[in-house]
Amino acid sequence: MSFRKVVRQSKFRHVFGQPVKNDQCYEDIRVSRVTWDSTFCAANPKFLAVIVEASGGGAFLVLPLGKTGRIDKAYPTVCGHTGPVLDIDWCPHNDEVIASGSEDCTVMVWQIPENGLASPLTEPVVVLEGHTKRVGIVTWHPTARNVLLSAGCDNVVLIWNVGTAEELYRLDSLHPDLIYNVSWNRNGSLFCSACKDKSVRIIDPRRGTLVAEREKAHEGARPMRAIFLADGKVFTTGFSRMSERQLALWDPENFEEPMALQELDSSNGALLPFYDADTSMVYICGKGDSSIRYFEITDEPPYIHFLNTFTSKEPQRGMGSMPKRGLEVSKCEIARFYKLHERKCEPIVMTVPRKSDLFQDDLYPDTAGPEAALEAEEWVSGRDADPILISLREAYVPSKQRDLKVSRRNVLSDSRPAVAPSSARPGASTPTAPVADTTPSSSLPGAREAGKLEEVMQELRALRALVKEQGERIGRLEEQLGRMENGDA
Repeated sequence: MSFRKVVRQSKFRHVFGQPVKNDQCYEDIRVSRVTWDSTFCAANPKFLAVIVEASGGGAFLVLPLGKTGRIDKAYPTVCGHTGPVLDIDWCPHNDEVIASGSEDCTVMVWQIPENGLASPLTEPVVVLEGHTKRVGIVTWHPTARNVLLSAGCDNVVLIWNVGTAEELYRLDSLHPDLIYNVSWNRNGSLFCSACKDKSVRIIDPRRGTLVAEREKAHEGARPMRAIFLADGKVFTTGFSRMSERQLALWDPENFEEPMALQELDSSNGALLPFYDADTSMVYICGKGDSSIRYFEITDEPPYIHFLNTFTSKEPQRGMGSMPKRGLEVSKCEIARFYKLHERKCEPIVMTVPRKSDLFQDDLYPDTAGPEAALEAEEWVSGRDADPILISLREAYVPSKQRDLKVSRRNVLSDSRPAVAPSSARPGASTPTAPVADTTPSSSLPGAREAGKLEEVMQELRALRALVKEQGERIGRLEEQLGRMENGDA
């Protein structure tokens, strides 16, 4: 019988989640009640977008990140759809461009003004029409500019060039049933999908071919999800035949058996996975749950390592996550989620506790930046490219706390010579050694007493000057008061 180490070494073992204070939440937001297993929320370093209830059509809010507190009911929305909005996604290469999919069978792409909305936005930059049923999934290509994927309840996946408003690829024969979710791989050469027929598929969109398929990845009938990891493996969430929620890790080279399979609990909310390629962590948020579980994915068995759970009292209606370049690096923040309640959005910060105030290289490897690696035409011609990486060191801002520590050290070093003479006796030579170097060649106790006397005399002279100055000021004020009283009389 082999014994594994009781405690596994990991720098993410002590990651903890913390909700922000109430005044940093977004209050009085009427989150959409539409029955669709989407996140309902999307965030980037400039804006937060939330799908909201809207009469006579579909709408979503776009708020500058700094606009916290109560959101006025009259705050302008993005409201060009004629049916409820089902999914939204920020463009990874432009923080002011967002795509939305709706029950009105259209995909719309919007340009948000630099400072946020001043009036309702009804005119999209482009309308993409090609689906015959509602569009429940929109997701941008990770490395190619202006390439957008949409999937609808017509079981069709469309890939668009948003720059020219043209349909690049139509994949209408690969999914026999409703598509639950779609996820691109790291360089955007493939995507994986989870379908209602319980199959996970890996698809090459440019060739329109099925690269790999795993039937009955999870045997339960409830919705499942599949996401690509950075190394090409596929992570799935779903349900067992007994309706227990499961996680699984798959190697597309060998789709027969999962590399790892874990059962979580028997709740019935769909599990939404959020993956961080830089830390190899997966955060699992269940719809209707009040917790976020997080796991680390490694190369050694059992591959999926449970780290911890963030729990709160309120259930979540949806969840958005901030890209790595929008986090506060100086606070060792490795993830930030935007949890949707019924009437508000609450940011939750995930932090690795560190004593040092320096930039933490091991927590922040170079991450995907906002620059596109390819143009749409290059991608269509068959080229692939990994994301262009940026260092987060430039985003590092030394905290105020650090400055405070520096000043404390200065205060301590300044006060040491003052403490040493008062605590030292005439016979003790060690504490007064630094003073002895700077004094004339007289006896040590005499020199010290002369120094103290001179200090006292200086303080006395300063006090006298202060008293004299204050006396003159009081005299002037009394004169003014007397003149005012005489004038009144």
